[in-house]
Amino acid sequence: MTEPEPIPAPGAPEALDSAEPATDFRSVEAQIEAVLGAAVRPRPVRVAISEAQGLLCAEEVVAEHALPGFDQAAVDGYAVRSVDVRAVGDEPVQLPVVGEIAAGSRQPRRLQPGQAVRVATGAPLPTLADAVVPTSFTDGHQAKVTVHRPVPSAGYVRRTGEDVQIGDVAVRQGDTIGSAQVGLLAAVGRSKVLVYPRPRVSIVSVGDELVDIDRTPTVGQVYDVNSYALSAAARDAGAEVSRVGIVPSDPKRLQEIVEGRLLMSEIVVVAGGAGGNIGDEVHAALADLGDIDMTRVAMHPGSVQGFGRLGPDSVPTFLIPANPMSALVVFEVLIRPLIRAARGTRNPHRRVVGARLLSPVTSTKGRKGFLRGQLLRDEGNGEYLVQPLGTSGAHLLASLAEANCLITVDEDLTEVSVGEQVKVTFLAQRT
Repeated sequence: MTEPEPIPAPGAPEALDSAEPATDFRSVEAQIEAVLGAAVRPRPVRVAISEAQGLLCAEEVVAEHALPGFDQAAVDGYAVRSVDVRAVGDEPVQLPVVGEIAAGSRQPRRLQPGQAVRVATGAPLPTLADAVVPTSFTDGHQAKVTVHRPVPSAGYVRRTGEDVQIGDVAVRQGDTIGSAQVGLLAAVGRSKVLVYPRPRVSIVSVGDELVDIDRTPTVGQVYDVNSYALSAAARDAGAEVSRVGIVPSDPKRLQEIVEGRLLMSEIVVVAGGAGGNIGDEVHAALADLGDIDMTRVAMHPGSVQGFGRLGPDSVPTFLIPANPMSALVVFEVLIRPLIRAARGTRNPHRRVVGARLLSPVTSTKGRKGFLRGQLLRDEGNGEYLVQPLGTSGAHLLASLAEANCLITVDEDLTEVSVGEQVKVTFLAQRT
């Protein structure tokens, strides 16, 4: 009777990776540098401000109008000359109310000394008024108001240009346009703005064993996971995604499809295009479109991969493993930063922190490990703690779904003990 094979410790690399020495491999850092060197930001386009949210501004938006454009009441109350209520102390001051101005009023009105005008929030101030007495400082009467508290000059008034003056930069080039920026653009009278569009990413899955999720797989077939998972990851990174889906491994057909995607994409990802016979076939099929470097990368999972710039526009193109877990790790380490760089993000990388291990991990010497984990925070001292996930291999997609970080293990380590510090990379926040 044969002995059962021991279960590797959490975070152990897949058997194929661990069986091969890491010689003549390119470092992860060198691969990242090569990938980011290929980043091309899409040409700016002018869009309606309602469509600009989440995009990077591609121009300096200079205000042509002051904000606010006129002196206006900051509260409901009475527009007055501050000198007329300065004497309020033990004895209140009474002023005749000579009119009322609503928000949006375009009727000019002049205030005489010793008078008050009832105003709503946002209403333009009458000429000579330099302050607003809030209703709560008065008895609220409409014919003759009694003022119980004084207000200084400019009190409860929004002055012309207080927020933005003519010539000020309202939104700077490179700023991410959020809800506040959209509001500011509207406030300075801009209906459209020049932005860098989201980079277009095409996701292709290759494999004769693949079927789409609306079909029932037979023996030997599996669902196409990669095109869905990678499309979601690319969308999360800020790309405009085209999920091409399953493409036949026929070389001519594959070449035609990829060639077409190169004309309408800033990045192309071919899942299942690296490793084994099918990887060789994919590489050969795309050879006429440009050079793809298939040098192994010193990382696990996902060391078998390819990267090149194909087509007349030298579009960055990735050939990545068919294994969904490996494909998603390669995406996190290499493709996501490229998308972020193509968007113009100042720092394309996710946040990295140090954390103390709650369980031991093993790794392959000579390769940087990217192992899934759950990042926790010690409520007592604020220290980060990390629990490795999974029991073996790079194939456990379910454990990646539970992960909120990737644990990084340096190339020169094969084991990291409980309590030791490791670097962890934040993944998307879970709600």
